[in-house]
Amino acid sequence: MKLSKYIAILLIMLSASMVAAQVQFQTRVSKKTLGLNERLRVDFSMDRDGDNFKPPSFDGFNVVGGPNQSVSNSWINGKRSFEKTYSYFLAPTRMGNLTIGAASIEIDNQTYKTNTIAITVTKEVQQPKDPNSAIASDNIHLVAEVSNLNPYLNEAITVVYKLYVAPNTGVSNWRETDDPEYDDFWSQSINPKGLKIEKGKYKGEDYQYVVLRRTVLYPQKTGKLTIEPLKLDVTADIPTNRRDIFGQRLMSKVNVPVVAGQRIINVKPLPEAGKPSDFSGAVGDFEFNLSTSKSELNANESMQAKISVSGNGNLKLLTLPKLTLPNSLEVYEPEHNENVRTNLSGMQGEVSDSYTIVPQYKGKYPIPTVSFSYFDLKTQTYKRISSTETIINVLEGPVYGASDNNLITQGAEKQRVVLNNNQFAFIKTEPNFISKTQQSFFKSKAFWASLLTPLLAIPLAIVFRRKKEQRAGDVVGNRLRKADRLAKKYLGEAKKGLGQKEAFYVALEKALHNYLKAKLNIETSDLSKDKIRVLLHDRQVKEDVVNDFESILENCELARYTPITTVTMQQDYEKAASTINLIDKQIR
Repeated sequence: MKLSKYIAILLIMLSASMVAAQVQFQTRVSKKTLGLNERLRVDFSMDRDGDNFKPPSFDGFNVVGGPNQSVSNSWINGKRSFEKTYSYFLAPTRMGNLTIGAASIEIDNQTYKTNTIAITVTKEVQQPKDPNSAIASDNIHLVAEVSNLNPYLNEAITVVYKLYVAPNTGVSNWRETDDPEYDDFWSQSINPKGLKIEKGKYKGEDYQYVVLRRTVLYPQKTGKLTIEPLKLDVTADIPTNRRDIFGQRLMSKVNVPVVAGQRIINVKPLPEAGKPSDFSGAVGDFEFNLSTSKSELNANESMQAKISVSGNGNLKLLTLPKLTLPNSLEVYEPEHNENVRTNLSGMQGEVSDSYTIVPQYKGKYPIPTVSFSYFDLKTQTYKRISSTETIINVLEGPVYGASDNNLITQGAEKQRVVLNNNQFAFIKTEPNFISKTQQSFFKSKAFWASLLTPLLAIPLAIVFRRKKEQRAGDVVGNRLRKADRLAKKYLGEAKKGLGQKEAFYVALEKALHNYLKAKLNIETSDLSKDKIRVLLHDRQVKEDVVNDFESILENCELARYTPITTVTMQQDYEKAASTINLIDKQIR
């Protein structure tokens, strides 16, 4: 009887300890019923730290924000409380009954999965339930500024997309949900190098703005053409009535869709009055040139004739004039070259056609005048540039017909020129001489090298193997090298995320934590500020370096609640890299 009682008590104690040690990994949602135009927040939370987190596919939703990572680690009455959360903001793509699938994570070499949650999506609601969305919509505006609403056909115009934000509102991230297609335009986007915050006016009010995109357009049709709007989903930081322990106002994150209005461009046709017969659609300010590589040569030698147009205008869209030559000159298909760059004023550079010409007979051959016409936007008139006539003097070679003047140009009926087999002579670039006296391989340099090389390689292989075994046995050194690789890896990911606040600070915090885990041989659960300070002091790291390390971790936490500029992110990145380098040098 007593034995069964003891067994029952033991089973109760074991079951209680198993329940206490069970991992809690679950999914929480902000709402289970929402409109098609509303947003859903999904939190995946766990009470123990893990690795290799994998979110579900979010079928039926678009991810408009996240993942945002938060960690809570506290001690209350001697009892530790830990919670780590991955948060996503979702926008439904269709109505009906949808499902948030299971996420997975690895904890202590075991895989855990969350529960699935059913979500009902109804038709669009008239008024969003979140009052902060209305505040953000009034404080954030996307504007498409067009340089010219009444251009000529093939005249360059510029569309600049600016995101205006009120001073009391912050923006932490944005994502393009609808990229405009510029039908009936030739287009090229000019992405700005870095985002620069500038001050400006929106409807008479003071705002801050950033230029998101610049696009150069060349209209290809006349009449009214439409520039489709650019659509963004913006994550805005709205101040709330709550304050933190330092007295600063806490911010609330809201996802707001913003749209740049549709713009109508009235494209004017080019005037018919004064249009040259050889006009091919060139619009801008150009220079025209016809040049030859030689003016005198012998028959069966080659030369080049180059037709080029340079300047500012629709260089990639125009047609170069053709070169007309006598039939006695063999002309090959031209090689087309473009050296054109596109900036806010349009295309600039040079386009050219290079012709290879091979004369067959002795004589003097004229290259007729070539003309190029274009529409000048400054004077709004047509202009024509003509080349001067050039004479090609073939000094030596067979005579064509009875005299040199018996020439037929391409303007008349062309006759095929029969070429002889000796038109081009093969030119050897190497002599390829063969020695008459053959050397024996035995006792030659190659013989002794092939004989001694394996013998010399044996001690080198022994030294290499010992070095490899010594390096493999260096546990401390391998751990330090692993820490360096981890820090460089995550710092590299943080550098890629510069300009995107959430992605940057998540990667930066991972770099610092993983560096300490490998450097100090501790687990993530032990990474409290006090523990970090004690461990670094024990390893003889200086006080100012420890303070810098703690300040970077604090910046990673505060960055989730306050607006951060790209300049601040760059400073935090450089400070993190410098601090890790100093710890490597000082730690014992």
